[in-house]
Amino acid sequence: MIAALAELISRGGYLGIVLLTFLETIFPPLPSELFMPMAGYVASRGTLTLPGVIAAGTLGSLAGAWFWYGVGRAIGLDRARQLAARYGRWLTVQPRDIDRSHAWFERHGGAVVLFGRMVPAIRSLISIPAGVAHMPLARFLTLTTLGTAIWTSVLMTAGYMLGADYGRIAIWAEPFSNVVITALVGIYIVRLVRFRPD
Repeated sequence: MIAALAELISRGGYLGIVLLTFLETIFPPLPSELFMPMAGYVASRGTLTLPGVIAAGTLGSLAGAWFWYGVGRAIGLDRARQLAARYGRWLTVQPRDIDRSHAWFERHGGAVVLFGRMVPAIRSLISIPAGVAHMPLARFLTLTTLGTAIWTSVLMTAGYMLGADYGRIAIWAEPFSNVVITALVGIYIVRLVRFRPD
Protein backbone atom coordinates (compact mmCIF):
# COMPACT_ATOMS: atom_id res chain seq x y z
CA MET A 1 0.00 0.00 0.00
CA ILE A 2 2.84 2.39 0.84
CA ALA A 3 4.44 1.94 -2.58
CA ALA A 4 1.05 2.42 -4.26
CA LEU A 5 0.42 5.64 -2.31
CA ALA A 6 3.86 6.99 -3.20
CA GLU A 7 3.20 6.20 -6.86
CA LEU A 8 -0.21 7.88 -6.69
CA ILE A 9 1.28 11.06 -5.21
CA SER A 10 4.13 11.04 -7.74
CA ARG A 11 1.72 10.67 -10.66
CA GLY A 12 -0.81 13.15 -9.30
CA GLY A 13 1.82 15.76 -8.53
CA TYR A 14 0.83 19.01 -6.86
CA LEU A 15 -2.73 18.90 -8.17
CA GLY A 16 -3.14 15.39 -6.73
CA ILE A 17 -1.97 16.61 -3.32
CA VAL A 18 -4.45 19.50 -3.48
CA LEU A 19 -7.21 17.00 -4.24
CA LEU A 20 -6.15 14.54 -1.51
CA THR A 21 -5.98 17.22 1.18
CA PHE A 22 -9.29 18.69 0.03
CA LEU A 23 -10.95 15.27 0.31
CA GLU A 24 -9.31 14.66 3.71
CA THR A 25 -10.86 17.89 4.97
CA ILE A 26 -14.30 17.08 3.52
CA PHE A 27 -14.20 13.47 4.75
CA PRO A 28 -12.33 13.52 8.10
CA PRO A 29 -11.83 9.72 8.28
CA LEU A 30 -9.22 10.01 5.50
CA PRO A 31 -5.90 10.19 7.43
CA SER A 32 -3.69 13.17 6.60
CA GLU A 33 -1.10 11.61 8.93
CA LEU A 34 -0.56 8.94 6.28
CA PHE A 35 -0.37 10.79 2.99
CA MET A 36 1.11 14.15 4.07
CA PRO A 37 4.38 12.59 5.27
CA MET A 38 4.31 10.47 2.11
CA ALA A 39 4.15 13.65 0.02
CA GLY A 40 7.23 14.88 1.90
CA TYR A 41 8.95 11.58 1.20
CA VAL A 42 8.13 11.86 -2.52
CA ALA A 43 9.60 15.37 -2.47
CA SER A 44 12.78 14.01 -0.90
CA ARG A 45 13.22 11.78 -3.96
CA GLY A 46 13.31 14.88 -6.16
CA THR A 47 10.01 14.20 -7.91
CA LEU A 48 8.43 17.27 -6.27
CA THR A 49 9.78 20.09 -4.11
CA LEU A 50 9.12 20.43 -0.37
CA PRO A 51 7.78 24.03 -0.63
CA GLY A 52 5.56 22.88 -3.50
CA VAL A 53 3.99 19.97 -1.60
CA ILE A 54 3.48 22.13 1.50
CA ALA A 55 1.77 24.82 -0.59
CA ALA A 56 -0.39 22.22 -2.37
CA GLY A 57 -1.37 20.55 0.91
CA THR A 58 -2.21 23.88 2.51
CA LEU A 59 -4.29 24.95 -0.50
CA GLY A 60 -6.32 21.72 -0.55
CA SER A 61 -7.01 21.85 3.18
CA LEU A 62 -7.95 25.52 2.96
CA ALA A 63 -10.44 24.75 0.17
CA GLY A 64 -12.05 22.02 2.29
CA ALA A 65 -12.22 24.27 5.34
CA TRP A 66 -13.84 26.98 3.23
CA PHE A 67 -16.46 24.45 2.11
CA TRP A 68 -17.41 23.59 5.73
CA TYR A 69 -17.37 27.27 6.66
CA GLY A 70 -19.90 27.87 3.86
CA VAL A 71 -22.07 25.04 5.19
CA GLY A 72 -22.03 26.60 8.67
CA ARG A 73 -22.76 30.04 7.31
CA ALA A 74 -25.67 28.70 5.23
CA ILE A 75 -27.13 26.98 8.30
CA GLY A 76 -26.82 30.08 10.46
CA LEU A 77 -27.60 30.47 14.14
CA ASP A 78 -31.40 30.33 13.84
CA ARG A 79 -31.36 27.17 11.71
CA ALA A 80 -28.81 25.59 14.09
CA ARG A 81 -31.27 26.23 16.94
CA GLN A 82 -34.10 24.68 14.92
CA LEU A 83 -31.99 21.61 14.15
CA ALA A 84 -31.11 21.29 17.84
CA ALA A 85 -34.79 21.51 18.78
CA ARG A 86 -35.76 18.88 16.22
CA TYR A 87 -32.82 16.46 16.36
CA GLY A 88 -31.38 17.43 19.72
CA ARG A 89 -31.22 13.93 21.12
CA TRP A 90 -29.05 12.59 18.28
CA LEU A 91 -27.00 15.77 18.06
CA THR A 92 -26.79 15.74 21.89
CA VAL A 93 -27.45 19.47 21.92
CA GLN A 94 -30.38 21.68 22.75
CA PRO A 95 -31.13 25.21 21.57
CA ARG A 96 -29.68 26.66 24.77
CA ASP A 97 -26.44 24.74 24.09
CA ILE A 98 -26.26 26.37 20.66
CA ASP A 99 -26.60 29.80 22.30
CA ARG A 100 -23.88 29.02 24.87
CA SER A 101 -21.55 27.62 22.23
CA HIS A 102 -22.14 30.64 20.02
CA ALA A 103 -21.32 33.05 22.87
CA TRP A 104 -18.18 31.04 23.74
CA PHE A 105 -17.10 30.94 20.10
CA GLU A 106 -17.59 34.70 19.83
CA ARG A 107 -15.03 35.14 22.64
CA HIS A 108 -12.51 32.41 21.75
CA GLY A 109 -13.22 31.56 18.10
CA GLY A 110 -9.93 32.84 16.71
CA ALA A 111 -7.78 30.59 18.88
CA VAL A 112 -10.13 27.64 18.31
CA VAL A 113 -9.90 27.97 14.52
CA LEU A 114 -6.13 28.43 14.59
CA PHE A 115 -5.23 25.56 16.93
CA GLY A 116 -8.16 23.34 15.94
CA ARG A 117 -6.59 22.98 12.49
CA MET A 118 -3.81 20.94 14.13
CA VAL A 119 -6.03 18.48 16.02
CA PRO A 120 -7.11 15.21 14.36
CA ALA A 121 -10.87 14.86 13.77
CA ILE A 122 -11.43 18.46 14.93
CA ARG A 123 -9.59 20.24 12.13
CA SER A 124 -12.28 19.57 9.53
CA LEU A 125 -15.34 20.27 11.64
CA ILE A 126 -14.12 23.44 13.38
CA SER A 127 -15.02 25.41 10.27
CA ILE A 128 -18.75 24.80 10.78
CA PRO A 129 -19.14 26.79 14.03
CA ALA A 130 -16.97 29.51 12.51
CA GLY A 131 -19.50 29.78 9.68
CA VAL A 132 -22.49 29.62 12.01
CA ALA A 133 -20.97 32.43 14.10
CA HIS A 134 -20.38 34.44 10.89
CA MET A 135 -16.72 34.89 11.70
CA PRO A 136 -15.43 37.43 9.15
CA LEU A 137 -14.27 35.46 6.12
CA ALA A 138 -10.89 37.23 5.88
CA ARG A 139 -10.14 36.41 9.54
CA PHE A 140 -11.29 32.82 9.12
CA LEU A 141 -9.16 32.29 6.02
CA THR A 142 -6.10 33.90 7.63
CA LEU A 143 -6.29 31.79 10.80
CA THR A 144 -7.13 28.63 8.86
CA THR A 145 -4.27 29.16 6.43
CA LEU A 146 -1.82 29.70 9.29
CA GLY A 147 -2.96 26.66 11.29
CA THR A 148 -3.12 24.47 8.20
CA ALA A 149 0.31 25.59 6.96
CA ILE A 150 1.87 24.73 10.33
CA TRP A 151 0.26 21.26 10.44
CA THR A 152 1.06 20.51 6.81
CA SER A 153 4.64 21.76 7.15
CA VAL A 154 5.30 19.60 10.22
CA LEU A 155 4.01 16.40 8.63
CA MET A 156 5.51 16.93 5.18
CA THR A 157 8.87 18.14 6.48
CA ALA A 158 9.04 15.10 8.76
CA GLY A 159 8.39 12.84 5.76
CA TYR A 160 11.00 14.73 3.74
CA MET A 161 13.65 14.47 6.46
CA LEU A 162 12.98 10.83 7.27
CA GLY A 163 12.97 9.83 3.61
CA ALA A 164 12.24 6.14 3.19
CA ASP A 165 11.85 5.83 6.98
CA TYR A 166 8.90 8.24 6.93
CA GLY A 167 6.74 5.39 8.31
CA ARG A 168 8.08 6.25 11.77
CA ILE A 169 5.73 9.24 11.79
CA ALA A 170 2.75 6.89 11.84
CA ILE A 171 4.14 5.34 15.03
CA TRP A 172 3.30 8.50 16.99
CA ALA A 173 0.74 10.25 14.76
CA GLU A 174 -1.69 7.37 14.25
CA PRO A 175 -2.04 6.41 17.94
CA PHE A 176 -2.57 10.09 18.81
CA SER A 177 -5.30 10.34 16.16
CA ASN A 178 -6.90 7.13 17.42
CA VAL A 179 -6.94 8.42 21.01
CA VAL A 180 -8.58 11.69 19.95
CA ILE A 181 -11.19 9.93 17.79
CA THR A 182 -11.92 7.34 20.51
CA ALA A 183 -12.32 10.11 23.09
CA LEU A 184 -14.73 12.00 20.81
CA VAL A 185 -16.82 8.88 20.21
CA GLY A 186 -16.82 8.16 23.96
CA ILE A 187 -17.92 11.70 24.77
CA TYR A 188 -20.71 11.44 22.22
CA ILE A 189 -21.98 8.16 23.69
CA VAL A 190 -21.94 9.56 27.24
CA ARG A 191 -23.76 12.70 26.10
CA LEU A 192 -26.32 10.56 24.25
CA VAL A 193 -27.02 8.40 27.30
CA ARG A 194 -27.23 11.39 29.67
CA PHE A 195 -29.21 13.63 27.33
CA ARG A 196 -32.32 15.15 28.89
CA PRO A 197 -34.44 17.45 26.72
CA ASP A 198 -35.75 20.78 28.06
